Amino acid sequence: MDIRQLTPRYFVSPQIAAEDMADLAAAGITRILCNRPDAEVPPSHSAAAIRAAAEAAGLSFDAQPLTHQTMVPEVIANNRALGVDTGDVVLAYCASGTRSTIAWALGQAGEMEPDTIIQAAQDGGYDLSNMRQVLAQKFG
Repeated sequence: MDIRQLTPRYFVSPQIAAEDMADLAAAGITRILCNRPDAEVPPSHSAAAIRAAAEAAGLSFDAQPLTHQTMVPEVIANNRALGVDTGDVVLAYCASGTRSTIAWALGQAGEMEPDTIIQAAQDGGYDLSNMRQVLAQKFG
């Protein structure tokens, strides 16, 4: 697993597997947010398979499949509601963690300074410096 911290309660990662749930729970994760569409993964890694494993490990689970085309204000607001706004310790995942990081960043626009958002992403290993102008606008 490659878990990357963006905030004290929000983490992102590339694709996770059912067998990762015990380790995620032990690491303090309480909610899994799947941002990866099922069309991108084999059945063993579908949202339903990951949900079953997460719930069996006592973790909450939500799915908000994202593509770059679907990152519109309503979807970003819903993604934030399923993750940041829950009060849980969240792990959002997708193929590489990039989409989850972008969705988190867009959900923070207007709440955090753009440079703070960009630095948090950079600290997690994701370069969002090209989004500075977008993050400077109220999004969502």
